[in-house]
Amino acid sequence: MDKQTHTGTGNGELKRQLSPTYVWAIAFGCIIGWGSFINPGKKFLPNSGVAGTAIAMLLGGLVMVIIAFMYAYMVPKYPVAGGEFAFTKNCFGKQAAFFCGWFLVVAYLTNVPMNSTAIGLIVDGLDGPGQRILSFGMSPLYTIAGMDIYLGEMLFAMAILILFGYLNIIGVHKAGFIQTILTVLLVSSVVVLFVSALVSSKAKGVNLAPVWGFDYDKALAAKIAKEGGDLAQVAVTPHEGPSGIMTAILATFAITPWAYVGFASIPQEAEEFNFSFKKVSFIMVISIAFGCFVYTSNNTIAAAAVENWTEQVMAGEWVVLVAAENLLGVFGKILVGVGVSCAVLSGIMGFYLASSRLMLSMGREGYLPKWFGKVDPKHGTPKNAMLFCIAVSLLGPILGREALGWFVDMSSIGASIGYMFTSLCTIVTAKRCGDATKLIKVMAWTSLAFSIIFMGLQLIPIPGLTGVHFELPSYIMFGAWIALGVVFYFKQRRFLTGKEEISVNN
Repeated sequence: MDKQTHTGTGNGELKRQLSPTYVWAIAFGCIIGWGSFINPGKKFLPNSGVAGTAIAMLLGGLVMVIIAFMYAYMVPKYPVAGGEFAFTKNCFGKQAAFFCGWFLVVAYLTNVPMNSTAIGLIVDGLDGPGQRILSFGMSPLYTIAGMDIYLGEMLFAMAILILFGYLNIIGVHKAGFIQTILTVLLVSSVVVLFVSALVSSKAKGVNLAPVWGFDYDKALAAKIAKEGGDLAQVAVTPHEGPSGIMTAILATFAITPWAYVGFASIPQEAEEFNFSFKKVSFIMVISIAFGCFVYTSNNTIAAAAVENWTEQVMAGEWVVLVAAENLLGVFGKILVGVGVSCAVLSGIMGFYLASSRLMLSMGREGYLPKWFGKVDPKHGTPKNAMLFCIAVSLLGPILGREALGWFVDMSSIGASIGYMFTSLCTIVTAKRCGDATKLIKVMAWTSLAFSIIFMGLQLIPIPGLTGVHFELPSYIMFGAWIALGVVFYFKQRRFLTGKEEISVNN
């Protein structure tokens, strides 16, 4: 099947209206969300520094390219919405598919409220020190984990979530067009900032130290103990020696499944491609390459253009914004505002699309109520699934930003599980069909090994390595998600022990 044509929706099929450009824009927009602009100061620089982050992102990107070829092999075999879920159902049966699908939902859907909670942070960073434009001068409604929740910020984020959810409902073609505009603006902003850093005398190599990051937990404890002193001047302990360097690299490498998870949204849209499946691998690789550049570029610029960035990190400053302002003044601030806004909005758009298609597939197959499996006859989109995604995502602005790190952990483990099942399915399908090259088989086993390594790094505390595994709240959320999955499993147990298969398209 080299060329697909438009199909109607009378039989519950989605419209084929996604071009290669739209698919790339969706994938890249999902890869580069709020994290590429916010995490340099929150996670990357303190945990890994410039060198550790660059190595981790490059290694993680290479692993993702290997995994991408597994998806490129599998998509033509099962060209339906659902991606890994559809692969697993045919290769390992309903129970394994339920397990895979359940964790894929958390991998994709948590990224929508994650991006929405960053909206207030963006406005706060851009409107100047001590100002909160979206608070409208009102007192906070309440506080969660030390973070004040303001009505204005909450309503603004909710309005964005509803608007972009509506755009996904009225047609994926419209959503794809808007997504393309957002990603072009995003890439342009990052490239201008990168070139500015190259030619500016304000970006200095000496500013990059400590290149492997520092022990953030010790620095934070010292900051708390100082109580009212100059908190920015808290001394840091740089990561040094083999153990320190390994810690620096693995701290960021462990979350690269979350960082690059956007490329895996492509199989979720397979039913809506209006182009040859042969282009899938190229689109995925280009998306990952662009993502690696943006993550590494923003992180390096944040350090190079800020003298003693460790002080800025400990003071809670938005270091990418500080760096841009140092390089280009007010224009730099505007540039970051445009870039991060496009990143957040494109992330919301893309993960809405991926989450709704996954739930559509699970609803069709009976893993979720059939209500989720219905396609709107007018727009050819999974309207019901989108409405559910919108409803769940509205919880993000209510919970506030303090949950961002926990959402990253949940998305990382969900993505790792999805990668593992894709690798296993590739191994099984290659044996069934006998059409895989030796290279594909080797890559399948390699991607399986790395998927397991990712899960081990995320879940198992390793002595001597700090900032790599889950934090306690993440373990609690992970356990709660498993418990909820067990409830749904037993509710659907009669169906899940039956027999039903998706046909393979050879």
